[in-house]
Amino acid sequence: AATVERRLAEFRAARGRSAFSSRSAEPPGKAAAPEAPEGQRAAGLGGGAQAGPGGVETATPVWARPLLLKVLLWAVLLALFAELELGLPYFVLSLLYWMYASTRGPAERRRGELSAYSVFNPGCTAIAGTLTAEQLERELYYRPAVGR
Repeated sequence: AATVERRLAEFRAARGRSAFSSRSAEPPGKAAAPEAPEGQRAAGLGGGAQAGPGGVETATPVWARPLLLKVLLWAVLLALFAELELGLPYFVLSLLYWMYASTRGPAERRRGELSAYSVFNPGCTAIAGTLTAEQLERELYYRPAVGR
């Protein structure tokens, strides 16, 4: 919980610094546009704008967005396989691939990031907010928490 609070404070401080610097560069009569978070901007999810040369954001055409192109390609292939009467296997296999591609292995986690499943964490450490069997039993029988 302390690390989350620290990271939140760092984020707010960085956002405040970037908002202050961007507001000071604009003319007084012009309002600042809301900015996308850094992670979204880097991933290209910040509303279709990408950083061009010199850090200036340029608008990306709708047809050039990678996610849209992937969805359109998938839909065209689905129509093709449906025409060949193989639409259902294509749909099921694409769902299985999507589930496989969206999972990350333990080597792909960032340093210090815990898994949602405590058995995969060092020392079986549970993440904050996990309901344990002891807590559930205590709440069912209205017992006070240990140490209180």
